[in-house]
Amino acid sequence: MRILVAGGAGYLGSLLVPHLLERGHDVVVVDLLWFGNHLPPGVPLLQKDILELREDEVAGAEQVIFLAGVSNDPMAEYSPSRNFVHNGAAPAYLAYLARRAGARRFVYGSSCSVYGYSIDALCAEEETPSCHYPYGISKLQGERACLQLAAPDFSVVALRKGTICGWSPRMRLDLVVNTMFRTALEAGRIVVRNPAIWRPVLAIQDAVAAYVRAVDAAPEVSGVFNVASENYTVGELGDRVRDAVSGRLGRRIDLEIRDEHDLRSYKVSLEKARRVLGLHPRHDVDSIVADLFDHLETFRDFDNPRYNNLATFVSLEQHPPAGGAR
Repeated sequence: MRILVAGGAGYLGSLLVPHLLERGHDVVVVDLLWFGNHLPPGVPLLQKDILELREDEVAGAEQVIFLAGVSNDPMAEYSPSRNFVHNGAAPAYLAYLARRAGARRFVYGSSCSVYGYSIDALCAEEETPSCHYPYGISKLQGERACLQLAAPDFSVVALRKGTICGWSPRMRLDLVVNTMFRTALEAGRIVVRNPAIWRPVLAIQDAVAAYVRAVDAAPEVSGVFNVASENYTVGELGDRVRDAVSGRLGRRIDLEIRDEHDLRSYKVSLEKARRVLGLHPRHDVDSIVADLFDHLETFRDFDNPRYNNLATFVSLEQHPPAGGAR
């Protein structure tokens, strides 16, 4: 099957694309290479802005996967206008092109950030999202625009992902478990800014599996699916990363507990993805930390700005191209 992956040279795409190739798919990547190119040699690449794509460049793809856009709250709050373009307009335009070009499925990389704040209940897909922050709003806009294009011959699957963590050839150290891992090694301590808030965490291997399940799903499958490995409080994340790092290094790692106000707290139901997509996450915080240790020598330069999406985004704002990869 021919699959076009927008943002395919980013953090997730750099693992997903090789996996799709191993499964026998013909993959084409669209990416501006903000963070370089860590894809296998020979992968066809269109280095251009998604909003400049033409229908003939999408034609021939049976499925289109959207991984591109602004990837977190700090980037969205730094430049709300570009956030809404890249997370709202770009996926809508690409889904429109994909349907016109004859693709039969569009897989949109959404986010659990759309839920905003919940106290005790597990957020299920049919509930009305309540986020009031630019990132979550824009992800919901992109999601709704793509789903509006769904038709009997054009399936749209939106994966609302938890915070992805773990190692990738295009590494990031600005994601909660990855950040805790870095500071534990670098400073011997982990800062927990609000231990009570909830976050669904998604091991990057489980994220790859989620996209594979979406690609493989029956033609009639469309809709929104929560995707995470597990729900954790940030306090539990701190404890588990500390214990895993301390156990591996054989030395004490300290926790610094703060009580900073944060209105972003949510945990999600994972039942629909299990039932409809057959997705059964296999990883947890301990395996994420083990994965980071196993690949540590590939990202020892913790201060490399390419490991921080906001730092790269700020630099690009000062010397702007357009579009981008996660």
